[in-house]
Amino acid sequence: MKLHTLKPAEGATKREKRLGRGEASGHGGTSTKGNKGGQSRAGYKSKKGHEGGQMPIQRRIPKVGFKNISRVEYKVFNLGQVEALVEKYGLNEFSMENLYVNGLVNRTDKVKILGNGAVTKKVTFKVNAVSEKAKSIIEAAGGSVEIIK
Repeated sequence: MKLHTLKPAEGATKREKRLGRGEASGHGGTSTKGNKGGQSRAGYKSKKGHEGGQMPIQRRIPKVGFKNISRVEYKVFNLGQVEALVEKYGLNEFSMENLYVNGLVNRTDKVKILGNGAVTKKVTFKVNAVSEKAKSIIEAAGGSVEIIK
């Protein structure tokens, strides 16, 4: 080890860039900010989404689609699924409360029954909507349908 080989430990020294402290600092004059304009001045703050005058992305991308705020979303169950669920959970009433208790729907969901499949057991349905085909199949099997709001 010799005096000319000594140097501080890694990360021990760090030179801070001191802006606007004269020409001798190497960062005098414009303080590394370029010439003129808002970005060279104190207190500059860019707007979110500003692209320096370039057409912003939200205006470049085409606007498509339409979202109907009156649309009613249903959790759909086909009669084939209903048959399997009735056997699995031992239900004789296919109602919102039973579906919620068994974790099949959320509290705020609306349920609709569709006519794909068949029901062999007598089941009472208390749901928000039923298709005509499903209603006829349920009533033919001896079950009943009650529409709740």
